[in-house]
Amino acid sequence: MDVPAMIFYACVCALLSAASPRLGAPLLRLGVGAGVGLIAAALLPTIRTALAL
Repeated sequence: MDVPAMIFYACVCALLSAASPRLGAPLLRLGVGAGVGLIAAALLPTIRTALAL
């Protein structure tokens, strides 16, 4: 994995972990985590193109 991808996913995971205790049930946190991961994976190519990385 390259450095920009690692930084991007580290930021996404940090924000998710900050919000997770407020989400309640473990199953809900799992669903939100999966959704955020899918969105992050879908957005990364667009962000890399926009930033010319």
